[in-house]
Formats: sequence, C-alpha cells, structure tokens
Amino acid sequence: MKMTGSWLWGLGWFLALPVCAQVDPVRRDLIQLGYDQPLEGRSPVSAYAFYYHNQPDFLSTNVTLRLAVAPVYLDSELGFTGLLGPNTDLGIGLAGGGYADGYSEIHGGTYYPGESFDGHGAEVSASLYHLFNPGDRIPLNWVLRGSTHYTVFAADDTATGFAVPEKRTTFNVRSGLRFGGIEPTLFPALAMELSVWYEGQFRMNSGDYGYAADPYRTEPQSHLFWARAALSYTLPKSQQNFSVKMLAGTSVNADRFSAYRIGGSLPLTSEFPLSLPGYFYQELSTRQYVLFSASYLLPLDPAKQWNLNVDAAAAVVDYLPGAGQPGDSLTGVGGGILYRAKSDRWKVIVDYGYGVNAIRDGRRGANTIGVLLQIDLDKIGSGRFHPLEPGLWRGWNALFGH
Repeated sequence: MKMTGSWLWGLGWFLALPVCAQVDPVRRDLIQLGYDQPLEGRSPVSAYAFYYHNQPDFLSTNVTLRLAVAPVYLDSELGFTGLLGPNTDLGIGLAGGGYADGYSEIHGGTYYPGESFDGHGAEVSASLYHLFNPGDRIPLNWVLRGSTHYTVFAADDTATGFAVPEKRTTFNVRSGLRFGGIEPTLFPALAMELSVWYEGQFRMNSGDYGYAADPYRTEPQSHLFWARAALSYTLPKSQQNFSVKMLAGTSVNADRFSAYRIGGSLPLTSEFPLSLPGYFYQELSTRQYVLFSASYLLPLDPAKQWNLNVDAAAAVVDYLPGAGQPGDSLTGVGGGILYRAKSDRWKVIVDYGYGVNAIRDGRRGANTIGVLLQIDLDKIGSGRFHPLEPGLWRGWNALFGH
C-alpha cells in the first residue's frame, strides 16, 4: 500500500451499478485538481492534478485503453475484455516518470527536508480481474496484480552527509476481494463497498540509507493486510448526502517505504486514501491502524447548487518505530462550501480542516485550508475507473522548488 511522495497522484476506483466487468466499458474524459495548505509549520506541498482518458474499442472491440496523465508522470494500461474467459479480463500496464517514488520524512509534527529525497521510476504490470457474480446488482470481484518497479533516488534539499537509498528493483503482488465499490468523484451519490486486501513488496536492494551513525533500515520484504467498509447515500427528495468509511490495516516488516501514511484532506490521492483533516499529508507513519470517517452534505438553496459540508475522522494507530509522537488516538474535523454547476459537469469546494491532536511547535492543534475542483469533460455515465497506484505526485516539488 505504497503511500510516498508529496506530489500526489492517483485515480482511485470508480464503480457505478450495474457493471459487467473490470475493464471500464465507457469512454471517459475527466480532470481532477486538489490543493491542501497547512497554516502552521512547514510541510511538503500537497496537491494533485490529473487527466484521465478511457477509450473502449481501441484498435479492437475487446480492447480498452486507459490513460492517466499527470504533470511529470504517465500511467497506462491496455485492458483485454474476456480474454481469459467470459468473466475474466487481463490488463497490461506501463507507467513511469519523475518524482513519484520520493520520500518526505515527517515525525512528531515536524517535516525534515534534510532527510527527504526525490525518486524517479518506471513500472510494468499485469493484472487479472475476475467477476464472480455476473448479472447481480452489486458485483463481487477478485483482483490479482503483479508488477516490477525500478527506482532511482536523488537528493533534493537533502542534507550533506545524508545518503539517499541506492537504486532498486521491487517486485509487488496485490490480491483482493471487493464487493461493491466507491466512485472516485467528489461526494458520490450512491456507493457501498466491503473489501479485503493483501500486498507484498519484495526489494532486490534493501540497503540502509541516511546518516552513517544512525541509518534508516529498509526491509527486504514487507507484507500489508487491510480492509475497507464504506457507504455513501443521497436522500432522493432533499438531496442531503452522507457517507461513512472504516478502514483497518496491519503489516509485517513495515519500513518507511511500505508503512501506512495517514493525514491530509485530499480525497483522490490513492485508491485507499487515509485522510485525517487538519494534518499534513502523510504526516503519520504507522504499522497498523483503524480509521473511521464520516461526512454530511446539506444543500443550501432550492436548486441544490450551494451546499454545506461537514466531516470528521478519528484514528487509533501503532506508529512505525522512530516515527511516532505522544498519543496513539488522533482526531480531525472540518467543513466547507461546495458549488456544483446545474449540469453537474463541474464542481468545486473550498474547505477547512482542524487537526485536534496534531503537534505544531510543541502544542496541539493545527489548521489547513484547501480547494478541490472536478471537471467532467464527457458527462460520466455508468461504469467504473480502474484503480491506480497511490503516491505519484512528487513532481510538484521539482516544478515549484520545494
């Protein structure tokens, strides 16, 4: 469950009911933008911007091209519908670019640029998607994905004497069962999901890095296990929307590259965002966690274009050794104003977050403000997005000198 980098990028998982297979059968053009700014303390820049294109009938009637474009990163996949049976699809992926594999060191509420660094990489992958219950309204899918990822690390504002990790090749395998799913848009009208996952990360070069007197250890292999339960529902008459989510995860041999990283308010940073309002993005590095969040959207005018949103999240965590802080219970609250166009082709929200237990300059409490923009260039209908890997927005640091 890789969650590294401060230039975030990920699409998540789009699921509308009913659907027929894992490869998205609907043409799509979507733009998502997000920015989150802490008001106290220095932090890595938290932002995302991507264009998503999905083209069925690409070259052939059973081939779909999925393309995701970020400022300095490209992720693509060719999906072959029914290639291994009527309910089993195959995907072949290719991705690569700059800054996606970098790491930002944060612990005790403090960002350490001298112990942070850039990472550039490339990846090839193969995925199997099997639908167990064709024809049912809520699909049950099995996902199996294997990938080979090559990374080269480089100093950014890294301190003299701090050795960045050596270049490495990592083999990853992910498997999961997903019943239902969540649309990766702002405030999906209707969604539910129950899912369980495993991911293994196997590194060819797992040497230590950092200061020679006190280096950070990189494990040769890490194993992650997590689950998610979620529900989003909109009342038909009033159009009030509420959503609740619960995520829990544990790990074996977690290190700084594989730990669960919690914090921030950007909803589309990964397939499984671990959001906590008011905190830095990825502020908390944990070996295991339980995270509960809820939000409520209230229309303010008869046309339902202006809406008030309130949200809250709470987590209990077990910190990664050397990355902890006092207190393993964390809470964040927030709210904002959402405006949506009548056609629903675009929507924007300006929001505020307060990290109740965040540590800033030796005191508790932190504030953030943010903005999210969604533009639907091709009016999304039914179908789903393909999940992408999280943590691929590191290019912001290079573009803007952070």
